[in-house]
Amino acid sequence: MAFSGKYETESQEGYDAFCKLLGIPDDIIQKGRDYKLVTEVVQSGNDFTWTQHYPAGHSVSNKFTIGQECDMETIGGKKFKATVSMDGAKLTAQFPNYVHISEISGGKLIETSTATTASGPVVLKRTSKKL
Repeated sequence: MAFSGKYETESQEGYDAFCKLLGIPDDIIQKGRDYKLVTEVVQSGNDFTWTQHYPAGHSVSNKFTIGQECDMETIGGKKFKATVSMDGAKLTAQFPNYVHISEISGGKLIETSTATTASGPVVLKRTSKKL
């Protein structure tokens, strides 16, 4: 399956602004800025388990099936319902404050999170290499 694998953050753009918009405290932003986030994806057809491993041994794991509403959780512990869609090779999920799009391009996991504000979009783009 195209998404299956373990990926480690290689680069990210817009991290500080995006985290501030979500209300993440400055000390947590500082700790996470250079952290090599590990994302582990298990895909079986339209079924996914998507786990992100954060500093201090904290992990968030979401299970979903394309096109079906599911329970999801944010890094901050907020629970919400979402339906993940697939358009071509892109996965799209509507989080409470932003839209998250994931794709595999050139063997890398590209994740783009976009929040819309009164002054325009705030975008976090994370590129991760396959381990």
